[in-house]
Amino acid sequence: MKRRLLAAVVSVLAVTMLLTGGCGQPRESADQLEKVTVLLDWTPNTNHSGVYAAQKMGYYKEEGLNVEITQPGEGGAAQLIAAGQGDFGFSYQEEMTIARSKGLPIKALAAVIQHNTSGFASPLEKGIKTPADFEGKSYGGWGSPAEEAMLRALMQQAGADFSKVEMINIGAADFFSSVKKDVDFSWIFWGWTGIESEIRGIPLNFIRLRDYHDALDFYSPVLIANEKTLEEKPELAKKFMKATARGYEYCIAHPQEAGEALCQSVPELNKELVSKSQRYLAEEYRSDASRWGEMSEERWKKYADWMYSQKLIEKPVEARDAFTNDFLPEG
Repeated sequence: MKRRLLAAVVSVLAVTMLLTGGCGQPRESADQLEKVTVLLDWTPNTNHSGVYAAQKMGYYKEEGLNVEITQPGEGGAAQLIAAGQGDFGFSYQEEMTIARSKGLPIKALAAVIQHNTSGFASPLEKGIKTPADFEGKSYGGWGSPAEEAMLRALMQQAGADFSKVEMINIGAADFFSSVKKDVDFSWIFWGWTGIESEIRGIPLNFIRLRDYHDALDFYSPVLIANEKTLEEKPELAKKFMKATARGYEYCIAHPQEAGEALCQSVPELNKELVSKSQRYLAEEYRSDASRWGEMSEERWKKYADWMYSQKLIEKPVEARDAFTNDFLPEG
């Protein structure tokens, strides 16, 4: 009788251990997790590695979240997030500032990369070493008003004539193909296209924006959310940002593994490019900030004021309303 009772107890314990995962806590199925959608700003790349790492390492699941990462269709991520078509998204300070000036209810939650790594790039044979050299050259862009303002401001500072630049809309065309046959220079992010130029053995002249005007050290990209989400679901935002910050800290500490995780999630990416880009960005995600994601009101104000001075926005934007550090985990 005692043996049968002992066997029954052991059986119950075995079933209990199976159901709880052996750790005393019930396992959460995907159905039990809170569903969250993250919209990218572009095709997947190393700017986004932190969310893929957080997903791959189970950081979101630990916070009770089931995160789906998607690419935006028509319209930018800022417009879609403002319309409630996603919970969180990737944007950039220019898009955010324009959106705020139009009254869209969105707010930046974190700087994905601490300093602006973008600039105007061209093959060495084009001879474009300073903004003054833009004269008589053709620029390949995607049709944003900010491109013209940026070129005009840098050329004016150098005493050059913007009217002598030929503006050509190349959309999402490949940079290397474009500068080989269609245009002389274009705007790139060094952490991706610049790294690719090194792999291809194509040396570039690179005019980094933040070297020419302190207002141009803007945050790009940033993570954003709808103000309604932040007001009605603050705990959700804190959980999401806690896991996401862990994902980017993982990328900083383990760039090789983070690159591999990104390639596993997006197998069509070039593994060598991802690996080298990841090592470069490991030094840039947090850079000189006290913690990953930290943003300053001064930098938001400088860029918003610059955009207003360039007539890129119709009215001034209150910088303190455009961003918040409140949902970042403590450093």
